[in-house]
Amino acid sequence: MCIFTKVKKYFLFIVLLMFIIAILAVMPGAKNKNEKNQPEKVYLPVIMYHSLLKDKNLQNNYTISPGLFEDDLKHITQNGYTTVTVNDLINFVYSDKALPDKCIMLTFDDGYYNNYYYAYPLLKEYNCKAIISPIASVTEKFTQTRDISVTYGHLSVDDIKDMLKSGCIEIQNHSYDMHSLSPRRGIEQKRAENDEVYKNIITDDINKAQSYLKTQTGAAPNCFVYPFGAKSNNTLDIIKELGFVCTMTCTEKPNVITKDPNSLFELGRYRRDSKETMAQLLNRIKAETEKNVKN
Repeated sequence: MCIFTKVKKYFLFIVLLMFIIAILAVMPGAKNKNEKNQPEKVYLPVIMYHSLLKDKNLQNNYTISPGLFEDDLKHITQNGYTTVTVNDLINFVYSDKALPDKCIMLTFDDGYYNNYYYAYPLLKEYNCKAIISPIASVTEKFTQTRDISVTYGHLSVDDIKDMLKSGCIEIQNHSYDMHSLSPRRGIEQKRAENDEVYKNIITDDINKAQSYLKTQTGAAPNCFVYPFGAKSNNTLDIIKELGFVCTMTCTEKPNVITKDPNSLFELGRYRRDSKETMAQLLNRIKAETEKNVKN
């Protein structure tokens, strides 16, 4: 009886050991299966906003009404889109974190105060995310003067910090003080300007914006958003040397995000105006995406 009990215990031990080995063997396989199920590429429409104002006399190709922006959020949420940030893209490219099959990116350039006053509450209400790229020198100025105006004002550091706490806003680099058309257009190289001189000028400006934003928010931006979309043949190489892993243009083109880090550079964006509905805009982007895929 004693021998039988020992054999029975030994048998149960062997069965348990085999079960544990089987579980350990299956787990890596399950992980690989999940990884294989992740899409290798994601089509990403990026929408470019600037200012939101209620006064129709102030609305133009770069300024829309807060009501239209809310209609946009309603459409994308009701039609299954998920808003993503640059960090979401980075996590997809550099790690195992998946992106939604139907994702969209909302961006705001220049850092107007009305982004905080109108867009921010709506983003929270509809559980959406957006990227705001302020002109750092202007943010610094309005932080000092605290000149609050929905019409012409820009974000202060306190406004930015408040939005960052919510998790629905991401801040990126739009230069420190190179958002102008003269003496140069954005960070574009001047005609006959020496390459080394050009590199030093834009490096100093972009690094100044990085330092300011990191000091004020605790995190350095990882994406550079070209002012006016202006750039030269050697600009991207300089941006990469500065440590950025993503850039955004003002060129209207669809984006395909893959595991290749280069897919995060020179992202195309579609300017949002009031000439079409969000449904029409997304249908246009979809048509252009399908055309590119066929070609």
